[in-house]
Amino acid sequence: MQNLRRARLSDGAAFFTQGLVFISLTTRLPDVRGRWDFSEVTLSLILLMMVVLAGVGSVLAERFARSTDSALVLRSGLLLAAVAVPVLILAPAFPVFVAGMAAYGVALGVVDASTNMQAVAIEHGYGRPILPSFHGMWTLGGVVGSIITLATSSVSFRWAAVVAVLPLVVAFAPYLRRDVAPVLAASLEAVPWRPLLLIGAALVLFYMVDTAAATWGPTYLDDTFDTPSGLVALATLPYLVASGATRLAGDTLVARLGPVTVLRYGAVLAFGALVVIVVAPTWEIAVLGFTVLGLGVAVIAPLSYSAAAVLAGGSSLTGAARQARVDAVIARFNQFNYVGALLGSVLTGLAGAGSLRVGFAVPMVLVLLLLPLAKAFAPAPAAAQTGIRTQ
Repeated sequence: MQNLRRARLSDGAAFFTQGLVFISLTTRLPDVRGRWDFSEVTLSLILLMMVVLAGVGSVLAERFARSTDSALVLRSGLLLAAVAVPVLILAPAFPVFVAGMAAYGVALGVVDASTNMQAVAIEHGYGRPILPSFHGMWTLGGVVGSIITLATSSVSFRWAAVVAVLPLVVAFAPYLRRDVAPVLAASLEAVPWRPLLLIGAALVLFYMVDTAAATWGPTYLDDTFDTPSGLVALATLPYLVASGATRLAGDTLVARLGPVTVLRYGAVLAFGALVVIVVAPTWEIAVLGFTVLGLGVAVIAPLSYSAAAVLAGGSSLTGAARQARVDAVIARFNQFNYVGALLGSVLTGLAGAGSLRVGFAVPMVLVLLLLPLAKAFAPAPAAAQTGIRTQ
C-alpha cells in the first residue's frame, strides 16, 4: 500500500505537470501567432501537426506497453517534453519552432497515455474510483498555468520556457512498476471493442469541447471582443477552475446519480454554455459561458478511462499479463483523445477562420451527441468489475 501511495502522488504530479505545461503554451498562442505573424489557418495546420503527432506518441506508448512497464514510458515522455518545450519557445527560426512543436506533440501523446495507464493500475490497487482526482490534478496544473500566464502577461514570452523544469524533475518520481509481461495479439482481440467505441465516442466529444476551449478560447476573447490584452487567459482559467471543482465532486455525483444521468445533465449544461459563448455580446459574458462549460464536461474523461479499463480487464489473464493488456488498451483508447482534439482545435479554427463564433458553433451542436452515448456508461456487470479489481 505504501508503494501505491507513492505512485499515486507521483502520477498526480505527472498529471499536474502535463496540465500546467499544456495550458501555459495554449494560453500563449496569441503571443506565438504575433511573434511568427501567421494566420489562424496556419495556426490550425500547426495544431493539426501537433495533434497527429500526439496520436503517434500514444501509438508508441501502446507498443512499448506490451514489452515494458508504463513507468518507463511515462519517464521517456516527460523527458522529451522537457527538451521540446524550450526548443519551441526559444526557437531562433520558424522551422526550429515547428520542430519543437512536433517533438512536443509526440511527448504529449506518450505522457497522456502513460499517465492514464498508471492511474488505472493505481485505481485497481485501491479498489475504488480515483480517476477523477488524477484528472483533477491535470486541471489544477492548468489553473496554475493560466495564473502564470496572467501574472506574466507583460513579460517576454521567452520566460515561459522555465516550465520545462517541471517535467524534467517529475520524470524521476517513483512510479508504479510491474513485471514485464508481453501482451499477445490474441488477448487484445478478446477485448470488447464495440462498447469501447461507444465510450470512445464520448471521449472524442469531451476533447473536442475541451481543446476548443483551451486552444481557441484566449484567441476568441482577443479577436472577437475588446478584451484587455492581459486578460485573454480568462477564457481558460475560469473554465479550468469550474472543471476542477466538478472533478473533485465527481465521485459523489456519480455515486448518487449514476454515470448516465451525470453525463446527460452535463451535456445539456455544456450545450447551454456554448450557446452563451457563441452569442455573447461582451467578453465578460463569454467568460461566464466558458465557466459553465467547465462544469458541464469535466467528468467525461475520467469516467471514460475508468469504463474502458473495466472492459479491457477481462478474465482470461491474471496479474502482470492482465495489467499489460489494460495498459495497451488504455493507450489505444487514448487515440480518441486526439480525434477530439482534431475536431476541437483544427475544425474549430478552420470553421472559424472568418469568425470564431462560427467555430464554437461546431462543438455546440456536436456535444448533444452525448445524450444518446451516455447509456454506454451504465454500470458494468459484477463479473467484469470483479475481474478488473483482481489485478
